[in-house]
Amino acid sequence: MLNLIKLVVGVNSVEELSERQKQATNCRNHSEYGALPVVHTRSFPRRSEEILEGGSLYRVIAGLIQCRQRVLDIQTDTRGDGTQGTLFLLSPEIIRVEPRALRPFQGWRYLDSKDAPPDLTGSMLTNLPPHLQKELTLLGL
Repeated sequence: MLNLIKLVVGVNSVEELSERQKQATNCRNHSEYGALPVVHTRSFPRRSEEILEGGSLYRVIAGLIQCRQRVLDIQTDTRGDGTQGTLFLLSPEIIRVEPRALRPFQGWRYLDSKDAPPDLTGSMLTNLPPHLQKELTLLGL
């Protein structure tokens, strides 16, 4: 199984990401799943079959990998300007992960399962503001 990682631009928290994804403009209908959150990108992943075997899209928010969503489908799309693009259709469930600092990058990257941060379960970190999560992560705590 293979994952992807991508920065979330203009969002400061997991809660804000969740609210943004609930807006109709950020969803697409899928015949099997209904309305799903989508992420638009330019390039189609060459390793899409590996991602669709249960992979997730890990999200970098405020300089930290903070959550993931399972990738349910990957589709080609024609943008408003006529160029080809790609849509990642995601599970509506946002799963928090152990925060990990990451420098900004453009586009998306592959993320092997062995390198992905583990899911958070009942951790106090989920209740902390993003700036405190980042500070604690940078301190190795």
